[in-house]
Amino acid sequence: MITRRSAAQRLDISIEMAVKHGIPARMPEEELDALESDPPAWLAQSRANRTGRKPVWVTLRCDVCGRTETERPKKWWPQFTYVSCEEHGIDELPDPAVGMVRAEYDGVGSRFVGIVDAPVPSG
Repeated sequence: MITRRSAAQRLDISIEMAVKHGIPARMPEEELDALESDPPAWLAQSRANRTGRKPVWVTLRCDVCGRTETERPKKWWPQFTYVSCEEHGIDELPDPAVGMVRAEYDGVGSRFVGIVDAPVPSG
């Protein structure tokens, strides 16, 4: 059995879309395989409408320990230089390059901190 969330990730659709189109809370792997191999019209249309600009799901991977989590990306997320678990210290990541300043973004996924190294503003 596979959860609705896992099915949505494999189908590359949102959980809301999975609910709307009747994907049950749990379903057999065989049923999901059948959906993937012979997609219904709504799934085929969803795939055809993809522009590739914004992914439906992203895999966050800690640059310290390698722990992963798949999440829906948020609009406020910048392009992270590093991602680390909340329990790791900033000193466990490489130092920013010369001329770069570091910013931390809490609340990335359920347990991550996003790190952005950007050029020091001039002036």
